Amino acid sequence: MYVFNPGAIRYNGEYLLIVDAATAATPIVFWIARSRDGIHFTPDPKPISGWPAPESGAENCIYDPRITFIDGEYILMYASQAPGRGVRTGVVRTRDFRVFERIEQAETGRNNRNSVLFPEKINGRYVRFDRPMGDDECEPCDMCISYSDDLRNWNDTKVLMTPRPGCWDSHKIGGGAVPIRTPEGWLVIYHGVDLTCNGFIYRLGVMLLDLEDPSRIIARGGLPVLWPDQPYEMLGRVMNVTFGCNALLEDDGTVRIYYGAADTCIGLATAKLDDLVAACRVGNPTAERFFSGK
Repeated sequence: MYVFNPGAIRYNGEYLLIVDAATAATPIVFWIARSRDGIHFTPDPKPISGWPAPESGAENCIYDPRITFIDGEYILMYASQAPGRGVRTGVVRTRDFRVFERIEQAETGRNNRNSVLFPEKINGRYVRFDRPMGDDECEPCDMCISYSDDLRNWNDTKVLMTPRPGCWDSHKIGGGAVPIRTPEGWLVIYHGVDLTCNGFIYRLGVMLLDLEDPSRIIARGGLPVLWPDQPYEMLGRVMNVTFGCNALLEDDGTVRIYYGAADTCIGLATAKLDDLVAACRVGNPTAERFFSGK
């Protein structure tokens, strides 16, 4: 079995991952793994049972969950795929990670994925990232921001950010982790895709958004903060992938990112919150050394 692209949260004294789990015989399903120390995880005996199906019919694949704690409950946004419908954002809520309730989404008639819910309302409304797209997921895609009063109907969608020609995020971009509130703005960890002669490369980057108007970018880092350079990140079911669906801030200012590597396994990367904020504004010494060859 392959596990990758986990959503992560601290719950009831544990670190909890909801992972994409794939075998040769089944489509991707969600599976929970639990840990006391955030390093050694024990998977549940079985995948999540009782996952609520949408009114439109059964999902044939679910993947890439993001978990947001807001208003006393946990909201999961994920990619929901169904025959004849394409891929949409699926939304469920839970209080205990045992019973899940679906929040039906208004149909837009357009594919959408990489939705990430902010951890608090802004100006009285829910806010999330979206990545609407056409029928071909390989085409370039922008990263958008949308608003809602009820977690069901999303509107006032704006293009937040577009790919940068000639850069590491030149082809597709999309939401990654739940944003982290800092005094300087919302710290956002997003994924960027570069199309090379040998295929796609998935990396993670950072930006800062205005606390009161998250559709306004304050700063966007020039270089990635995480990229494939280890064998397990470069070789697997999908080559050259580091893909994040979470970022957990610890009390000492460390940010933990459990990331999918090559759609095959999970790695853990850590960084200081201050360094990630600085990477948005003033530079990224680790990436500068790596990509300059010095």
